[in-house]
Formats: sequence, structure tokens, C-alpha cells
Amino acid sequence: MKLAALVSGGKDGLYAAYLASKSEEDEISVIVAIKSLNPESYMFHVPNIDLVRLQAEAMGIPLIFKETLGRKEEELSDLKAALSEAKSGYSVSGVVSGAIYSSYQKERVDRICGELGLESLAPLWKRNPKELWNEMFDAGFEVLIAAVAAYGLTEEWLGREVDRGTFDELCNLHGTCYVCTGGEGGEFETFVTNCPLFGAGIVVVESRRVWDEPTMSGQLVIGRARLARE
Repeated sequence: MKLAALVSGGKDGLYAAYLASKSEEDEISVIVAIKSLNPESYMFHVPNIDLVRLQAEAMGIPLIFKETLGRKEEELSDLKAALSEAKSGYSVSGVVSGAIYSSYQKERVDRICGELGLESLAPLWKRNPKELWNEMFDAGFEVLIAAVAAYGLTEEWLGREVDRGTFDELCNLHGTCYVCTGGEGGEFETFVTNCPLFGAGIVVVESRRVWDEPTMSGQLVIGRARLARE
């Protein structure tokens, strides 16, 4: 089955796409990314979303990249239009997404897929975050912390690569500060610089941390990046 993969640059969408790609019956035919102009979007990951273009290039897979104003519920019509384009332009029969615990996101993707006659696949749904991280480590995923918004996650976390040692630190924060190790509560966002889907890794050439002390939150703004083969 030809699939469209919903990708935002972070670990969940790309790991879901990777799992789908391992099936002998399925193939990822197109990447779909939605750039929300609302940083508080209920549906879409915001940090470094423009770099999905570089990730799609690394995968050698076509990309449908759309913008939305990010108004609650209205942004769903923009997602529906993008998936409709994927169906008509790339003959996809299904959509794979990286939802783990967010019923809000999964229910809306399921509904849109149903309206378009597409199958909705969520291979990470209700999976244990620790198991998922260990699987990603084993598969060779390289992941950076791109945003933080939780007590215990300080400015120094921005830009850190999540390896097994870093993950142990997240587990400790889960025990003391109730930080979800999957980041599903918005505690942190990620950016994937390498994974088995990529023909070449992504090198971050220029970045800066943007930190807001009153809210104890911040983002890693990646100003320039390139493929490792360039």
C-alpha cells in the first residue's frame, strides 16, 4: 500500500514512517508536512519545521509542504487539503502518523482519513516510550532536543543529542519532575538528524538557543543545516 507519512521533523513521525517502511506490503510515497504560523498550535509541531525539506531530500521522497494559520479546528482543513493532494497526486491509500498518547491528534487524523477514504496507521499508538526510545537507539536514530517546556528541563538541554545516557537523565526527571519521557505532554520537542530512512545524515551548521526565563521554556533555532554528503 502506498502511504503518505505525516512528518514534522521530530522522532515520532519519522519512527512511525520507518516502521511502516519495513513492511513488505507498504511504501512511503510522499511526506506531508504542515507549517503552523501559530506557535501554540494544537495539532502541529512547530520548531524547525522548515527543515523537513532537508529531511525529505535525505530520504529521496517527494514532499507536500503546506502552511496553516494554526487556528484550532480550522487548521484541520489545511491538513485535509494536503492529504487530498497526496491521494490524488501520489495515489496513496493510507496515512502513517506518529501519535503515541495524544487522542486529540489521533482522532482528528483518523477522522480526516475516513472522510478521504484513506486508512490511518499509527504504529506507535499506546506504546511504552522507553521501549520506543530503545528501539530508535538500536535502529540508529540520532535525535536532538529542539524545544523544552517543563520544570527540570533547562536551557542547557537545547541542542543535546538524546543517547542512552541522556535518556537515563530524562527517566530521572520523570521520577522527580514528572517529565514524560516521550515528550507527549509538550515537555520537549525533537529534531532527527539521522535515521535509517536517510541516505545521508543532517549536519547542523548554525544554531542558537532562544530562552524565555519567565516561562522556563525555549527552542533551539537551527539557522543553517546541510546533508553530510554535501
